[in-house]
This record gives sequence, structure tokens and C-alpha cells, in this order.
Amino acid sequence: MPQEFEKYGFPEGKRYNSFVGYFKRKYGERLQKIVLDAGFTCPNRDGKVGRGGCTYCDNAAFHPSYSTAGKSLHQQLDEGIEFHKVRYRTTEHYLAYFQSFSNTYAPLERLKELYEEALAHPQVVGLVIGTRPDCVDEQKLDYLAELAKSHVVIVEYGIESCYDSTLARINRGHDFETARRAVQMTAERGIDVGVHFILGLPGETKEMMLDACSMINDLPVRSVKFHQLQIVKGTRMEKEFAECPEDFEKFSLDEYLDFFVDMLERLRPDLFIERFVGEVPPRFVNETPWGLIRNVELLRLLEQRLEARGTWQGRLVRESDRQ
Repeated sequence: MPQEFEKYGFPEGKRYNSFVGYFKRKYGERLQKIVLDAGFTCPNRDGKVGRGGCTYCDNAAFHPSYSTAGKSLHQQLDEGIEFHKVRYRTTEHYLAYFQSFSNTYAPLERLKELYEEALAHPQVVGLVIGTRPDCVDEQKLDYLAELAKSHVVIVEYGIESCYDSTLARINRGHDFETARRAVQMTAERGIDVGVHFILGLPGETKEMMLDACSMINDLPVRSVKFHQLQIVKGTRMEKEFAECPEDFEKFSLDEYLDFFVDMLERLRPDLFIERFVGEVPPRFVNETPWGLIRNVELLRLLEQRLEARGTWQGRLVRESDRQ
């Protein structure tokens, strides 16, 4: 007898809507992202809305060695393709992933130069653009919508939290309404939208994070990435954690698996889960409480936990709230 979760058609018989294999299912081939650093900054770094950047951020902890601003985009793409060929030998086409800092934070003409330089690479078929919700406008989105008629285009917004008090505390420089509006403007133009959130930011309880699922469900997005908070050396958050550890929800691996299953039950089933944990190289953190366990093993443990609890993504979402 078919189980109830099977009606959602989650990939590979999983109990959640895994992003793994999404590009192959949609475009008929694997598309690997190549991370790029195009030399951008952020408006909460350069003084426009703040200084110092987000309190948790050291961007060097989040991108590979081949991706450095001193290299041309073409060189980064070539080196990134060689890097990934070791693991994905049959991949023929790639997505230029503008990841470092805020990749729409420049005049439109400059963005056109950078994006079109990346698309000129013979093996690049599209763009993934990571940015902040306060760094887009109608003109930039109109341009991306035009590009999306002939290329893969995905905009990923770092939202990080649904709570304005948290966004202020981590020095984001924008509120949740700004994020909601940017996502809406992007989706209205037919552009695929992904969003990022961090679990365990200071001042947020487990109950607050679970309650945020309803706000995430209301966003017209295709995919979502979740990262557990990792305290990176040298950041302002490292100092805050040392001074006020009681303000942080810290998870053991077992606790995090159970908590994320709780979240999945509350997330609408059509949302693709692109990531549920983050991996920061050990040299950037003072401790690795989960050991050096890799993402592939974490995905296996998540599936096991869902099965053990007899549950699935969207189980607690009302039918009327599903998009």
C-alpha cells in the first residue's frame, strides 16, 4: 500500500523534496555550479547602510580556493571546471555562481559586463546570482528576466532570518519586508528564486525558528538553503558568543537532525531543500562539535531520521497553505 508521502513524488523515493538531481531532471543533464568572486562588496560593509558586514561573516570561509577576486572570471571558470572534473567527469555544462558578497550591488551596466563575460565562456549555460534583497531594483530584475529567456538564471537571496530583531542584531541593514518584496518582484518576472536562512542566530529560540516556517512558506520561491550557525574565528559573533552564550541555541548533531525534521514537517512540500547544513573548513572555527562528518553522510542520516519518525516534508502543512 503506498505511503501518504509518496503522493508528492519526492525524488528517488525520499521523504523530502531534495534538490539533488534537480538540474538533470529539469534540463536533461547535470549542471555544476562554479563559484566566482567578481570583486563585489556589501552595503553593510561600505557604509551605505552600515559598517563591518554581518556579524557572523568571514567570506573566505565560504568559497573554494580557485575563486579569488584577483583572477579574471574566465580564469576562475577554467580552474573551477578543472577542479570539478575530478569528481564529475561527465559534466559538460556549468553555471557561473556569483557567490561572494552581494552580486547585484553595482550599476546595471557593470553587472551586464560581468554576467555577459561569464556567459561568453563556451561551457557556461547560465547564472546563479547570490545577493541581498536590498541590492535589486526593477531595472536589474528586468534585465535578468530578459537573460532568463535564453539562459538558466537563478537569483539566491540571503535572508538569514524572518525576524527584524535578529536582522538588526546581526547588522544586516534591511528588514524582512525588504526581503519579501524583493522575492516577490523577482518571482513575478518568472525568474527562479532561492533563499538562504541560518538556524541558531542569537536571540532566536527553537519555537521562533519553527514558527518562521509559515513565513517561508508564503514566499514564492523554488528552493531554500538552511545552514546551522557556525561561529567563525575573528568575527564579531565570536565575541558575542563568548560574552552571551545563553543567547544562542546550540545543537548536537542528534538534536539538529530531530529539529530539522520538525522544520521539514512545517515546510510546504513543493519547496526544494537545496541544503540543510553548512560546511565551514575546520581552520575557520574554534570547534567542530559534529566532527568532520561530510554532507553526503548528513543527508543519509536525515533520511534515516525521517523514516524512523514516520514523517515527511509538509506533513503538518494545511492543504490550503500549499502552493
